[in-house]
Amino acid sequence: MRHGKKFNHLGRKPAHRKAVLRNMANSLIAHKRISTTLAKAKALQKFVEPLITRAKTDSTHSRRMVFKYLSDKSAINSLFDEISNKVSDRNGGYTRILKTGFRAGDNAEMCFIELVDYNETYTTSKDTKKKRSRRGKKKVETTANVTPKAKAEAPAKKEAKENPKAEAKPKKEEKPEDKGDVEKQEE
Repeated sequence: MRHGKKFNHLGRKPAHRKAVLRNMANSLIAHKRISTTLAKAKALQKFVEPLITRAKTDSTHSRRMVFKYLSDKSAINSLFDEISNKVSDRNGGYTRILKTGFRAGDNAEMCFIELVDYNETYTTSKDTKKKRSRRGKKKVETTANVTPKAKAEAPAKKEAKENPKAEAKPKKEEKPEDKGDVEKQEE
């Protein structure tokens, strides 16, 4: 019976599976982001996160334990020097999986797996943006956007605001005169 044996075998023998995960972990540490299938990414996440946790304590013993899994000196140096400093305040969850769609040949679900602290689009703080108040906005009319016809109407509106009663009376008087003028022109 295989009770409790839940990890993904990835369709490979144990030695091949370890080699695939070792190579993918080295690539992830070197490039900070790799593209792979979703099943391999999930297996890699379980493989590499304990190694990053162990890299937080820089001792000879922890370096040897991580070297047993990775077998690459440049990856070990990068992990213990650069990556461990960036993730020192994070308690787990060092990697992120972003689904990208399906592969054209066999329709396998593809994704990116990346180190969380190395993606600038997600790590930028939102405190840098200024919050805007919606109250008290003044509408400013720019002269560049105003047409010449609107410019001519603008002085008339200013005068109307200064003397609203004086201009209101002639408008009432003009209406009957206009009708009379139209009738006189027709005759």
